[in-house]
This record gives sequence, structure tokens and C-alpha cells, in this order.
Amino acid sequence: MLIERTLAAIFGANCYVLAAEPGGPALVVDPGAGAARGAMSLLRSNNLRLGAILLTHGHADHVWDAQRLIDAAVTEGRILRGPDGDATSVPVYIPQPDLYRIDDPDTTTGITADGMTFADMADTQWLRPADVRPFPQAGFSSAVELVPGVALQAVPAPGHTEGSTMFFLNAHLGDNQLLFEAEVLDDPTDIQEADYLIALAGDVLFKGSVGRTDLPGGDQYQMWATLRFLASAVDPATVLLPGHGATTTMAHEHRGNPYLAEAKVRGGDREG
Repeated sequence: MLIERTLAAIFGANCYVLAAEPGGPALVVDPGAGAARGAMSLLRSNNLRLGAILLTHGHADHVWDAQRLIDAAVTEGRILRGPDGDATSVPVYIPQPDLYRIDDPDTTTGITADGMTFADMADTQWLRPADVRPFPQAGFSSAVELVPGVALQAVPAPGHTEGSTMFFLNAHLGDNQLLFEAEVLDDPTDIQEADYLIALAGDVLFKGSVGRTDLPGGDQYQMWATLRFLASAVDPATVLLPGHGATTTMAHEHRGNPYLAEAKVRGGDREG
């Protein structure tokens, strides 16, 4: 499997490109403001076609370039085509509870800095994608393929936003920089391909931190409950691809994330 990352210019949001193999259809995850250029570069370098976009949640810094990426892929002929050779639409999937945010992510995210809105910081206007769909409900009970060869299973993880969701997939990987970053690989002289459980963590879990809950739709008690559940249910060997910052593992977060440690004790109890 191919998993690569680029960064959005605003707030350094991570954008991931996933594909079963070079030359095939790609799933792009969280193309934030300024990420379209880097995502297109990854599509070109791996001869990929854009098949779908997945948004882990509806905040502006994770969704802003979705339509710009689609437009760029259409212009270069890098979109998935149907059996008859006609260009297909590129669906943009988002968890149902955050679907409303796509109408106006600037306002619903509620981020300002020095009097500037997110659109001011991005220096571009919001373009609502033409084909927005809720993430398939079936994907919360079993893995679904948004593009051929990339099967994801969703786990609701509210707290940062109402619809924040983590997406899990099995990946057969060898020499991958994200694995070195997560300290899963430490001997570059003898790298064997192996199967890994990967989680697209969005803004739920970061390396040593968690997503903030003070923006509209955030809920600290829900976040504690989510983190307590994840701490008990997720395999420690899972590689976490967060929405910001470095790749990590669940084992590392058990050892070094104070917010996860607090959640194990508080667990979302509003009387705690």
C-alpha cells in the first residue's frame, strides 16, 4: 500500500494520500488550505488518479482545498474514470454529524486570529464541493472501500467536533517515512514489509496531545469519554496518523500523553 503525507499551509494540517498501489485510484484525506498543490504533486509522482476525498471532521483547516484539489485533478486528467471511459464525479465523504459544517466551515469552525477569519488567513474563499456525501453508515460496522483497494472502518470519536471520527485500515508497508517517524522502524539496513494497523486520527489524538474542545460543537466530557474508550479498545501497536504534527503509535500515547492519562481516570463523567 502507498501512504504519503503533505502539509497544508494554514495551521500545518496533515493531508494524506492513500492508494493500494502506484498507478491506481487514490483517496486523499483532509486537504486543508494550501494542501491541493502538495497532494497533486503526490498524485503525479505516483501516477495516481483522484478517486475520492475523506474528511475526518468538518473544521476549515481540514476541508478548505477539497474542491480546489478536485478542480486541479480534473484539469490534469487525474480523476478516476468509469468503465466507459467517462470522467466520474469525485465524492467528498464526511461523518454525518459534521455534514452541516460544509456549508460554511469558516463560520462553524469559529477560528479567528488578529481579527482575521480563516478565509482571511487562507486568502481564498470557500468552495463547497459539488458532491458531498455522509460517510457510509455500513463503514461503522465493517470496512468499506471508498476507492478500490483502500478499505476503512470508522469509529465515532466526538469531542473535538460532534462528528469527529477515526478511520482504521490494514496496510502492508515496507520502507515508509511515516513508520520511521512513529518509531515503528528503527533499522534502515534491514526493512521487511509487514502488516500494520493504521488509524487516521484527525484531531482526536496527537503525539502528546489531543484536539481542543473550546470551539463550536466541542465537548470536553465527550472528549474524555472518547479517549477513555480508545485507550481501552485500540491495539497499542496501532500507528496513528494525526491531523497535525508527527506520526505516533497508541503505545507511545499510553506512555507519554497526559491527556490520555487523565481521560483514563475521568472518562467523561460529568460529575467527575
